[in-house]
Formats: sequence, C-alpha cells, structure tokens
Amino acid sequence: MLLYGGNANLYHVRLSEYAELLEVLQQQAAKTTLVIPSVGPSYGLMMDQADLLKDFAFPTVMVLPTKVVMTEAGLMTGFRRFVEVIDRPGVLYIKEDGYISPEGAAELVNDGLVSFIKYAIVRDNPAEDDYLSRLTDLVDPKLICSGIGEQPAIVHLQKFGLTGYTSGCVCVNPGLSQRMLQAVIAGDLQQAEEIRKVFLPLEDLRNEINPIRVLHEAVELCGIARTGRHLPLLSAVAASATDRIREAATTLLDAN
Repeated sequence: MLLYGGNANLYHVRLSEYAELLEVLQQQAAKTTLVIPSVGPSYGLMMDQADLLKDFAFPTVMVLPTKVVMTEAGLMTGFRRFVEVIDRPGVLYIKEDGYISPEGAAELVNDGLVSFIKYAIVRDNPAEDDYLSRLTDLVDPKLICSGIGEQPAIVHLQKFGLTGYTSGCVCVNPGLSQRMLQAVIAGDLQQAEEIRKVFLPLEDLRNEINPIRVLHEAVELCGIARTGRHLPLLSAVAASATDRIREAATTLLDAN
C-alpha cells in the first residue's frame, strides 16, 4: 500500500499537473499495489482535485491537514463535501491537536465518510496519549493507522490496538520495515524493537531538520534514485547536514 501525500509534498503540486500525476501513479504501480493519493490542503484546491479524481479508480484519497484559516466544524463540512463529490470514503489525517476532536472524527466515521484515520500527533511519550485513548474509545482501532513511522509504532499497535503504521523511511529499506510490522503482529516485540532502533538515526535527523526535506535528500544520497529539487515552497537542507543524512541513510539501506 502506497500512501502518496505528505512526504511526496502534494501540498504544493499545481492543479494543472494533478491529473497527469494521478495517471503516472496509476500506470507505474503494480496491479497488486494499492495507491492512495492526496488532496488539499486548501478547500478550493481539494474540490477542484475531487472533480479530477472522479475519473480515476483509486479506492480512497487522503485529505492533507492544515490548521491555517479553519475551524473544526468547517473542516468537517469540507471533508463531507469532498467525499460526496468523489463518491468514496476519504482518509482523515490527524496531525495536530486542535485540528479535529475525537468526537468530530467519530462523527465522520459513523456517517460512513472515512476509510481510515492516519493518526500522527507526535508525543514525547507515545504511551501517554489522552487524545488517542479517547479516539480509540469512540472509533474502532482497526480503522486507525499509526502515522508517524517506526518510532511510536510498537506502542501504538500494542497498547492502543491500531491496525498498522505508515513509514517514511520505508523508501530507503522497505523490506526491513515490513519485517518490523510482521514482528509486531507475531508478538515478537524484541525483534521489532531491534529493527525500530535501526531506523532511529535517520528518523532523528528528520525530526531535527524537517521530515520531508531529509527523506527527499536521503533517497538520493544513499544512491536509490535522483530526486531533484524540491517544489517551492520547500528548499534543500543545508550542505552541512548532507554528510549526516548520507551516513544514516546508507546505514539503513545496508541493514538486514
């Protein structure tokens, strides 16, 4: 399953390029791969993208979050209207406190508008999360995916019963990320913890500098593919950080 949104920087894709991008995603992915594109975060862009998505068979679409010029009630209305236009449930991406309450999220789920929730609010201690506790009381945890990579995933899956996790650094070593998921599901938490630590150096750099920018550079610096320049409004990381990113990414790529 490929969730194509935040790390891919769909925040800044031009509407005039969006349909072509969807065609590329549809053509390049294997028939056994489920691709989930993203829309937004602004309402006008999201609704124009909805008109284009009607011609594609993606089973769901993620709404990118923003806290700029919005209210919870307004978000819920916009999410509803988007889902009505594409005529399929959407992915609700909860990234910050104050974006939507657990009660608001549950209302969208109960109305059949949500395919799943990507939960990505960062906590100093992921085991202590009153919001997630409340959310899992109101929404079936099988509909909630841990959305912050490998680092909180073991706690999220074991303590809160979430259904799986998204990974950004999976772009560097997908096999290892899959092994960690399988270890958690099998209850082999020692192996899962050992794998989690392997991802930690690159994840720490993403948290220190910027998640999108560091991952973008990491894929190129460890030799996987040329990623080119960022779309504005993002820019490259400082040259002083590239050696650290290269070392962490190469170590992760070579890890077995």
